[in-house]
Amino acid sequence: MRNDFEIMNDVNYDIAWCPGCGNYQIRETLQEALTELELRPQEVVIVSGIGQAAKMGHYVKANVFNGLHGRALSPAMAINAANPDLKVIVESGDGCSYGEGGNHFVHTILRNPNITMFVHNNMVYGLTKGQASPTSQSGFITSVQTADRHGVTNTPFNPLAIAISLDASFVGRAFGSDKEQTKQLMMKAIRHKGFAILDIFQPCVTYNRINNYRWYKENTYYLPESYDPTDHVEAFKKAIERNKYPLGVLYENSKPTFVDNSGAYEKDKKPLFERELDKERLSELIDSMTEIG
Repeated sequence: MRNDFEIMNDVNYDIAWCPGCGNYQIRETLQEALTELELRPQEVVIVSGIGQAAKMGHYVKANVFNGLHGRALSPAMAINAANPDLKVIVESGDGCSYGEGGNHFVHTILRNPNITMFVHNNMVYGLTKGQASPTSQSGFITSVQTADRHGVTNTPFNPLAIAISLDASFVGRAFGSDKEQTKQLMMKAIRHKGFAILDIFQPCVTYNRINNYRWYKENTYYLPESYDPTDHVEAFKKAIERNKYPLGVLYENSKPTFVDNSGAYEKDKKPLFERELDKERLSELIDSMTEIG
């Protein structure tokens, strides 16, 4: 299979992930998914914050916007609004997405921009030396949440239950080591019109020795073909299951996107970045805000 998204082979660069990190598999799978969708690098924008997962944009041949910790969704939404023809993909980890970016996560779901969000969920902070993340399990021991303090005492954040309760238009979960299944889920998420979140279980072999490859295999299962992802109530029930985590598309629905609701393209179909700037109106807007301040 050709791979248009591979960094040029004659460029010598280091990938700053630990040997055995689940990010390598996700990177390879993402490149294959984009290739099978017959996209070109210039048609794709990878937007990220800070963290190990957020390095993805540096290791894939595509347009890249690397922003602040937990703040990837806002520029991603703006990029989509400015040029709806681009495929905008947010690559981030559980700490960046659900911790620092938790408020952005919630309000982006409500706005429903046509972007895709892949969250590399390893249940730990893998860049900043292994402290607990929002999805770390209760009792998990880290260098910060120590055994003498009973480890993690918080209830783990449940991103998919939050997303479904807010009527997100696409909610799925994958296990990065199951390459073919993850690729198919990635492609579905990218094709979907609206905000699509795919939470991807990904082992951190350095800082999380509990939730390892074997643990994910033993504690997940795939939704059967008979499952109906349009059933909102049933989807929420699946999202709160704790004995084993369901993999697949938990919930999907069709509704207008942020751009659809904005009216920005009702009269003029040109992408915003191609339109002529009305400096007089812009000046009036700035002046009005100054007066309010």
